[in-house]
Order: sequence, then C-alpha cells, then structure tokens
Amino acid sequence: MHGSSGSSRRGAWGVVAVVLLVGVHLVRGGTEEWRAGGPPQPLAAAAPGHAPALAPAPGPDPLSASRPTRVRAPAVRLDAPLTPVGLDPEGWIATPPAYETRLAGWFTGAVTPGEKGTAVVVGHVDTPDGPSVFHELGALKKGQRVEIVRQDGRTAVFSVYGIEVVPKEGFPAERIYRASARPELRLLTCGGAFSPRRGYSGNVVVSARLTEVR
Repeated sequence: MHGSSGSSRRGAWGVVAVVLLVGVHLVRGGTEEWRAGGPPQPLAAAAPGHAPALAPAPGPDPLSASRPTRVRAPAVRLDAPLTPVGLDPEGWIATPPAYETRLAGWFTGAVTPGEKGTAVVVGHVDTPDGPSVFHELGALKKGQRVEIVRQDGRTAVFSVYGIEVVPKEGFPAERIYRASARPELRLLTCGGAFSPRRGYSGNVVVSARLTEVR
C-alpha cells in the first residue's frame, strides 16, 4: 500500500510493519572481504536514556504534511534522495532497490518529516557488492543534524538525541516508534554483529527531534 493513509492505519503500521522491515528486508548476507571492518557502530553511551534526560528545549511548531525528497546528515557526508516506500502485495514494507545504493526510503505509513509524530526513514547499510546509503549512519553523534528537504520548499532540521544498536530479536517497537506530541524522526539500518548465514544481528536506530525549519 503506497501513498498517505489515515492516522489509525499509520499508527498501526508504524509499529508493526517497520519491525518486519528492519528485521528482514534490510538484511544483506555474504562473505565479502570489504565487510571485514564493518560499518560504524554507535557507543552504548550514545543511546537515548543512557544518562538522565533533560527536558528538550521548545522547538518549532509542527509543519503540515509535505512529501520529503532528500535526507542529509553533513557530519557523515550523507546526502541522498528519498523515495516513498509502502507495503507490498503481501503486506510487507517495500524498500529502495538494493542496487540503488544512494537511495533511502521514507515510510509512507507514518507522518511526513516535520509533522507532529514520528517519521521513519530507512536505508540499506550495504549490499553484497559494497557499502550502501546508510553505511556511515552509526558514526552520527548526539547534537549533530539530520536535514530533510521537503517538496514544499522547506527543510526540516532535526537534532540527534540518541543513537543505538537494538537487537532484531525482541525489537523494542513501542519505545522506538511511540507517538510523539512533537515532530520526531527515526533513521534505521542494519547493524550489530554480522554473520554470513544470518546477516546483521541488530539495527542502528537514530532518534532526532525537530529543532529548526529553514
């Protein structure tokens, strides 16, 4: 199912279907020598809630809906176009084609980035042939920016407040995708230990909140 959907449907798929996505569709296997060092992995101290939380400073008012067209994270030299990804005929979330190594996906079952709620952007960490669009995602740090360019000409700027690796077994969906009264963003890719037989054991999850609109 592609395109926008009602709020109740968005809420359900934002928790359930994305878990299927990050647990299955983003996994790539193989024994490629280039993967020996692996993609960057966040430190445990960077996870949200690792230290006592401070009340977030007031941010901009939520934006109206507008399709996102690009994702940027200058600190890790990420600058990639976004394509909508929804559900395939079997009810799974579709992802950008693996061969499109510079393309990320915005999940249409959640809000658009900048709207009230939690938006979700996904991308492959690698393919059997080499690194992919979100290979450096795990190198992001708290306080760094993620920018989403929108079709309405505005850029929603999010500040990272947490980055972590979570296991695919027992993925904490309610915590990661919980509803928010403010505009939030989640970026997801594969991470953790790699096994040629089972792929990556976890997911890198970047949590950010809207702090500026340009």
